[in-house]
Amino acid sequence: MISRLRFVALLALLALGIVQADYYKTLGCTKKSTEKEIKKAYRKLSLQYHPDKNKTPGASEKFGEIARAYEVLSDEEKRETYNRYGEEGLKQQEARGGGGGGGGGFGDIFEQFGFRGFGNQQQQQRERKTPNVELPLKVSLKQLYLGEIFEVDYVREVLCLNWKECTKRSQDCQGPGIKIRSQQLAPGFVQQVQVRDEKCIGRGEMWKSNCGKCPNGKTEPEKTSVTVDVTKGMRNGEPITFENIADEKVGHVAGDLVFILQEKKHSIFGRDGDNLYITVEIPLVDALVGFTHKLEHLDGHDVTIPVTGVTECDHVKKVSGEGMPRRSGNGFGDLFVTFEVDFPEKLTEEQREGIEKLLSSTRPEKK
Repeated sequence: MISRLRFVALLALLALGIVQADYYKTLGCTKKSTEKEIKKAYRKLSLQYHPDKNKTPGASEKFGEIARAYEVLSDEEKRETYNRYGEEGLKQQEARGGGGGGGGGFGDIFEQFGFRGFGNQQQQQRERKTPNVELPLKVSLKQLYLGEIFEVDYVREVLCLNWKECTKRSQDCQGPGIKIRSQQLAPGFVQQVQVRDEKCIGRGEMWKSNCGKCPNGKTEPEKTSVTVDVTKGMRNGEPITFENIADEKVGHVAGDLVFILQEKKHSIFGRDGDNLYITVEIPLVDALVGFTHKLEHLDGHDVTIPVTGVTECDHVKKVSGEGMPRRSGNGFGDLFVTFEVDFPEKLTEEQREGIEKLLSSTRPEKK
């Protein structure tokens, strides 16, 4: 039998039109699925429906649903809120900037029907964060032009599976690595000082020494695979961040894994922002009479550059729309071609006389 209060609360939720989106079904998981199982399901589906790989109608929308489902279920706090209150409850929490605070939420709803304390719990002390891990990811200019998806294996430290069974209560622990020690200065005068103690893993919690549930210590190595999506037009030095999958530590939030793009030098093209640069050497005869130059671009298509008239040494010609893809998706940058004239090292007497005869009319008249 459902209690009257629970029944009334349920009616209140239904009256607000709150319908829980099945994020578990989206990923093909259940509420009992572990973090690893959810992550594995997401990697598989994100590769299958990624817009750069799957051009079928609806693939992009499906990819967005998969990403949203993973965003919620991979976050412990969001997952708990979603399990209790559904999608609408999660949206209200996010609109308020996270858990707690603000009116109009579930705390107000339940209080109206006799449930006290649902939205009024004090926010827990913010956990510390382990250091972020930065890894270089070397990519070619062609990969930055076309976009590329990488599967990268990464070994990190994760919490022992049964770590919670290796903790005990301790009033002296004020946070991760922080312990309060009392010392008497004089009769009736007691001073409290903070000292470092790695056994303290959180406020009021201490690690048990030699705990049999975690014989290898608080953490153990784990191989993690991440899908790194290098999108078209990304730049050298740009970060790609995976939140909360760096090393884990008891009493801490896992830091971020950050890949820093390192653009490899190209043999022909140079780059500055969205623009590309190239230097082309032409013979003297082309510089004088005009020519057409054809070059192969990064994706294999040909670019034809017609030049008429006389070309001065180090002349720069702009070819619009043949640079790098813009990150905004709005077109391309430009290609700038610098022409260097290859002068012959020497001329035969016949060549010299012929050129002098042809070009004598271009000499300025002597005053």
